This record gives sequence, structure tokens and C-alpha cells, in this order.
Amino acid sequence: MEYRRLGNSGFMVPVLTLGTGTFGGSNDFFKAWGATDVAEASRLIDICLEAGLSMFDSADVYSGGQAEEILGAAVKGRRDKVLISTKATFSMGEGPNERGSSRHWLTKAIDGSLKRLGTDYIDLFQLHGFDALTPQEEVLSTLDAMVTAGKIRYIGCSNFSGWHLMKSLATADRIGTVRHVAHQAYYSLIGREYEWELMPLGADQGVGAVVWSPLGWGRLGGKYRRSNPIGPDARATQNGNSAPQVSDERFYAVMDVLDELAAETGKTVAQIALNWVVNRPTVSTVIIGARNEQQLRDNLGAVGWKLTADQVARLDAVSDPGLAYPYWHQSGFRDRNPVLVGK
Repeated sequence: MEYRRLGNSGFMVPVLTLGTGTFGGSNDFFKAWGATDVAEASRLIDICLEAGLSMFDSADVYSGGQAEEILGAAVKGRRDKVLISTKATFSMGEGPNERGSSRHWLTKAIDGSLKRLGTDYIDLFQLHGFDALTPQEEVLSTLDAMVTAGKIRYIGCSNFSGWHLMKSLATADRIGTVRHVAHQAYYSLIGREYEWELMPLGADQGVGAVVWSPLGWGRLGGKYRRSNPIGPDARATQNGNSAPQVSDERFYAVMDVLDELAAETGKTVAQIALNWVVNRPTVSTVIIGARNEQQLRDNLGAVGWKLTADQVARLDAVSDPGLAYPYWHQSGFRDRNPVLVGK
């Protein structure tokens, strides 16, 4: 398993991370992802550690805290062998202060995660979303104090826009606190918007991508094609508008090329889709999910090899969604904008 720096830090992380969104399944939304219990989670973690995958990602809202509890139970007795990342800011209750990134809530949320995980420190703590109501000075000074106290070691964010992340980084530099070294972002062959603003920002500011849903909400797993369209039982269908949207024609065109490359390489469609993401600029680690051992082993086979330059170019071409403004305009100034990716 290859290890990479997490952004511009000295922290090394495996290129694959196991996500725990499938742990628990306490409601319909998360049940559509999976309902892994402690015994199953322990087995999956055994397989991961055997393959050199040592990082596990969770969040307080995953199954209402059950995912963190199951992860904590599954790694009990081997905490020193694993890296744990988790997230907070989304609502965990009905009260007005049970969400967001205020000092009040972050302090409570981090302590809650530590308790559920059964650990006294979190390797990477990420803000799950941007809280525009709380001043960034308050957010960052709180996280800085948590690092000083030893409760968290590195900080990151998730689902930030370019200006959200840059404002936070600039504030950290101005007031002298720790800064984000990671951005957990959606990125896949059928969801390439990350490349427009966040990838150049990450390259410039030393923020590594922790990629979520690299298989496009499960659509690139190899099950769905023109001959077997996505039906009402699919996770992307069940979760409605919460799933990243893509046109049927673009999805099937990408699948056609993935099938061609699977025949050429002997790899599975999912392995090829994951391998493409793993080798993109600024990517530090890619979060994989698995409902069972078979899925996990297949996803682990996505690393340790590379597509040829021609194969990558074919995937780039078929998956390119075009550029929104002002990125299409910036593409005409590429000699001074070398980190811009796309057309």
C-alpha cells in the first residue's frame, strides 16, 4: 500500500481509506449504504490491515453515532495500528446549538466522538460542512486549542467551496492557528467539478484531497450499464437529490470506456474507476466503502498498478463535463494557469 503526505503536512496516509458509512444502518438513508455490525467491521478491518490500509473515516452523523461506536469497538486493542478520521458540524439534535462549528458545539462534538470511538485522540478531524454563521476566528481557535490539548492531531474540512476554504486558510495564517491540511471532497469520473476550483487551490495551498464517493454514489461499481439501467432499488435512486446528479448518456458513455479498459487490463470496472481517481493531482487518499469482504477485496485491488497514458486520456475525454464560467475562460490562459485541469 502506497502512503502519501496529507497535504502540506508531515502526516503520511495510505492512498486508500475505508469509510464507515456502511457501519450501523440506523435509518433508511444509511441502511441503503449498509448495516455492518461490530463482528463484520472487525473482519473488514483485519483485511484492510493485512493489505496495509490503516486509515478509517467516520462522522458523528453516520447512523446517529453508531458508525463511530462500531469503529471504536472494532479497533479496540489495536488503536496504535490504525489512523482514525471523523467529522462534525451537521445536526445531532433538535437544539439550536447541536450543530455548526461554534466553540460550544465543536467542543461537545469532539468529546462525543472521542467517547464513541473509545480513544483519547483523533488523527484527522474534519468540519463536515461550512458554517457561515460562526466567525472563522472562533472555529480555528477552537480547533487549535483541541490540537494543543492533544484531542486532535490534524484538521481538515469537507464539502467547502473554494472561497470557504481560502477564507479559512487565510484566517488561520492571519491569527496564527493550525490550518486545514485536508479537504474531503466528492470526486469521480462522473463528478469532476472538484477540478475547477478546489484542485488548483489544493495544489497552491498544500491541501490534500480526501476523496469521498469515488465510484459516483455506487454507479461506477460495474453493476449498471445500458443493458442494465439504474433501477428504483439503487442507492442513487433511493436517496434522490442527495446523490450527485449525472445524465444517463454521460454515465453510459463512461461505462462503455470502463468496459473497454476492463477487457484490456483484466481489472474490474470499479478498480479502474478508483485507480483513475487515486492518480489525480492533489489526491492524498481515496475513501472506499464495502458492505462485505468481496467488495472490500475488489476495491483493494485498485492500487499497485497504473493505467497507461492512453487509457487515462480516453477516460479523461469521455468523462469531461466541460467547464463552467470562469473556468472555460481561464483555459485560454493556460501558460499562466498550469494547474487548471479540463478542456
